[in-house]
Amino acid sequence: MTTMLVKQATLETGFRYENGRVVATETAVRDVFVRDGKVEKIGESLTETADTVIDAGKNLLMPPMREMHIHVDKTYFSGPWKACIPITNGILTRIEEEEKLLPKQLPFALQRAEKMIEWLLSQGHTHIRSHCNVDPQIGTKHIELTLEAFSKFEGKLTYEVVAFPQHGLLRSNSEKLMREAMRKGATLVGGVDPATIDRDIERSLETTMDIAVEAGKGLDIHIHDGDSLGAFEFTKLAELAMQAGKTGQTTISHAIALGDLQGAELERMTTILRDAKIDVTSTIPINRPTIPVQYLQQHGVNVSLGHDSLTDHWSPYGTGDTIEKLSVLAERFRFMDEYSLNRTWQYATGGITPLDDTGNQVWPKEGDKADFLLIDAVCSAQAVARRKPITTVVFRGAVVSGNGEVKSDEQKGAGQHD
Repeated sequence: MTTMLVKQATLETGFRYENGRVVATETAVRDVFVRDGKVEKIGESLTETADTVIDAGKNLLMPPMREMHIHVDKTYFSGPWKACIPITNGILTRIEEEEKLLPKQLPFALQRAEKMIEWLLSQGHTHIRSHCNVDPQIGTKHIELTLEAFSKFEGKLTYEVVAFPQHGLLRSNSEKLMREAMRKGATLVGGVDPATIDRDIERSLETTMDIAVEAGKGLDIHIHDGDSLGAFEFTKLAELAMQAGKTGQTTISHAIALGDLQGAELERMTTILRDAKIDVTSTIPINRPTIPVQYLQQHGVNVSLGHDSLTDHWSPYGTGDTIEKLSVLAERFRFMDEYSLNRTWQYATGGITPLDDTGNQVWPKEGDKADFLLIDAVCSAQAVARRKPITTVVFRGAVVSGNGEVKSDEQKGAGQHD
């Protein structure tokens, strides 16, 4: 039996209204007592004896975040600085580069994966979904090394591993390798651009779905194709998901076409995705139309966030800081008022927020898992708008990163050597 007492934490308790408009977030300073990984008691000036006592110093208590799209298996993170080579043949430039690069990186890929997971944990992510290359050049070695890397963080976070045929399921003839990857422990079946990469939408999606059915797992498919082409792929995937009983088990990563559709076309596609219970993960790109995050969420399509990269041969950018990403999202859609900024937190947590849409406190409650962050902020709206730092990460009632002290910008970057 383990116990923890968090003293003097700031909790969001409601909204303050003026003329029917939210103008501030109400908060209260409370103590939180945890036993065996669950919240047992919340109150003022608790006196319970605990194995671990954290003085929150009135830091804000918030739900932890979920990194829902990252590639920990192929990264320059923690290694020497290296910018990207120019693209000369579209996405195929990167794929052709990988065919030579990934075998060369195998000797240190595990160490880099561990460093990236450690960094993501320090940035408040207690759940990570990583896509892992499966291709003829490296076989299923990346699945094995990613599972090994995550195993070193057991008890500190939860994770999912997506078997990802980056070079094309059909293009690289990787069907057998994908089935092997699922047997070796991958938890989701991945895919990429059935039209642009595989050049056969139906066969690519049907084969991917067949692998998922055989493995008894869900799917997470990268679809970068835009406009009507991407919309057609979404529609076909939704049909297959419903036929195969994979409703509620399918994700479209990037879903760039949703940023191109408008009016009746967007409404129709949103209905298709909602009915198939397909969710969407976005990096909130700023170099192309951003998918309509708020519209999708309000119409029944769950949206989550991911960083994709923290610096690799695809992109030299990426920080792993999801509070920063929420801030980009908010600025992109002009969320400047208290209410809009407050609701932004849901996209990082799988929908968990301290307050519901009408301002009722719904988290934390007695009996909840003791997973939370302490943030140097007065409320979540400020945390998002001003990109405030995380001081402590707690998972199942144990401190897994930080020590309650505010990190400076220099300290936050420690360990990242580009």
